[in-house]
Amino acid sequence: MHSPFDLSKPVAIGSDHAGYDYKEMLISFLEGKGIAFTDYGTYSKDSVDYPDYAHPVASAVEKGEAAFGILICGSANGVAITANKHQGVRAAICWGEELAQLARAHNNANIICLPARFIRESDAEKMVATFITTEFEGGRHANRVNKIACS
Repeated sequence: MHSPFDLSKPVAIGSDHAGYDYKEMLISFLEGKGIAFTDYGTYSKDSVDYPDYAHPVASAVEKGEAAFGILICGSANGVAITANKHQGVRAAICWGEELAQLARAHNNANIICLPARFIRESDAEKMVATFITTEFEGGRHANRVNKIACS
């Protein structure tokens, strides 16, 4: 699988309780592709607070310790809002393959956020595969992406 990401680094993955089953399924998907990962939890379906898992994933991406990130919660809003507090993180909520492709191609997203309560597992896998393989187009999109960060 060709990827614009540096897959010599692990993928950072995390979820809250609502995203736990999807996280486990996506870990199996990554393993099947031979892609290394770091699992930041949660490790059960017990109720937890999503920032406790979104911050470590976003920190790994922010520090360059991870190739990219995957976050899953019920709506994806909580993990995306949390992750986007980190400098250099561009976390995108995706609920379809085209959105995953555009998040990479136009926004140079480096964390994909998935709403477990609104998508099928098979679609989550397709979105992650699309996210992994899509190149950032640069050009006019680079100008826009460069304006995102706060001074």
